[in-house]
Amino acid sequence: MENKVLVETSARHVHVTAEHLAILFGKDAKLTNKKDLSQPGQFACMEKVDLVGPKNTLKGVSILGPERPATQVEISATDARAIGVASFIRESGDIAGTAGCKLVGPAGEVELTEGVIVAKRHIHFDPESAKAFGVEDKEVVMVKVESPDRSIIFDDVVCRVSPKFALAMHVDVDESNAAGCAGTVYGEVIKK
Repeated sequence: MENKVLVETSARHVHVTAEHLAILFGKDAKLTNKKDLSQPGQFACMEKVDLVGPKNTLKGVSILGPERPATQVEISATDARAIGVASFIRESGDIAGTAGCKLVGPAGEVELTEGVIVAKRHIHFDPESAKAFGVEDKEVVMVKVESPDRSIIFDDVVCRVSPKFALAMHVDVDESNAAGCAGTVYGEVIKK
């Protein structure tokens, strides 16, 4: 499939530090792999937390493993409005100056002063795939997704290249719904 990339919908989730995991789930808590994800070494966990904002709570939000150096909450813009926090569209890891919320687990709570983001749409490329597509790390492309009723072109898609990645595009639930993505969906990468 020349210039085609698998488009995956990334639902709301949380990445936690070891310190926050211990507060939320107890001193000796470990993340439990429920299901491997498409990116090597990444997995959905059995552990879930509630996200508490000024207006509302999102219950039972999945944690993704492994642990990270900084706790980060990834939600859609709709989720951000629902819980009453500002939505900051950012690449993963770029959390400085973003909104915060409270995480509630079975053993405790963590009040985040920042770390809530709406993930910027992106494509994970391994170096070989990046070469085949003719893209470089941090390059911005467009991706055309065709569907029977809601074909769309996603602009401002960041290419992220690393030997740790597997080829896949990630959009949030709002974006997936806008494009009518259901089942296995591929998009055509269009260079700007």
